[in-house]
Amino acid sequence: MKKFIRFILILLLIISTTIIYARYGGTNGLITKEYKIETKNIDNSFDGIKVIHFSDLHYLRIINKERLEQIVEEINLINPDIVIFTGDLIDKDYTASEKDKEDLIEELSSIKTKYGKYSIIGNHDHINNSDILNEIYTNSNFILLQNSYDIIYGKDNDKLFIGGLDTYSYNKADIDKVMNYFNDNENINYKIILVHEPDYTDIILNKYNVDLILSGHSHNGQVNIPYIKNLFLPYGSREYYNNYYKINNTDLYVSSGIGESRLNFRLFNKPSINFYRINKLEAK
Repeated sequence: MKKFIRFILILLLIISTTIIYARYGGTNGLITKEYKIETKNIDNSFDGIKVIHFSDLHYLRIINKERLEQIVEEINLINPDIVIFTGDLIDKDYTASEKDKEDLIEELSSIKTKYGKYSIIGNHDHINNSDILNEIYTNSNFILLQNSYDIIYGKDNDKLFIGGLDTYSYNKADIDKVMNYFNDNENINYKIILVHEPDYTDIILNKYNVDLILSGHSHNGQVNIPYIKNLFLPYGSREYYNNYYKINNTDLYVSSGIGESRLNFRLFNKPSINFYRINKLEAK
């Protein structure tokens, strides 16, 4: 009987310690995941381009202005050419005040890039904070891609295509609108597509050839334990939820995000940003 009681006490201690760590240790800090992408398609003037990708800030749930300052500082240390945010700026369970809006604008506007900053809509963004998103992004010099695209120009008329989709969760994503550019214009060698929910990838690739898809939403499973992890995957990220997939000739990267959704826990999955260096692979 004493052995059984001791076992139960030890088990409770392990469980309680794990919960405390997941709440306070797992949700703090920031790591940078660095990836090297090699492709024949990137134009010469974009060879070696540095791209920062972050996602799922869920501002106000746990992330506050002080944490955001640290994230921005880490991004600027890398001196990126392009910065991309793939949705869920403010958590759906919180309504941003005027002060919150000013803080977000102040910090996001201090992110420095060579070519530009881009954002898309996440499922949380559509719920109760959509009215202020345009103001935040506009005043922080982010280009909001909402079933739209932008062309980045380099030397010698080199071009880079970036298209962004609205959220798949509310049936607002329209890849045809994003790719409409190619109906009346010449092809661009390297195409990047931003989509919040990674499971939309198959719909994109069934219709169009793109080189790189950047996504978020899954958080790679906030509690990153096999089998248990799947319980924390939201709709729209049950097919593609890990860090990286190669699908035919397309690279798909899914950010593990910075904030938390539904539960304020992270386990074996620290908040992170992705850093991609895209290099031209010379033809043999």
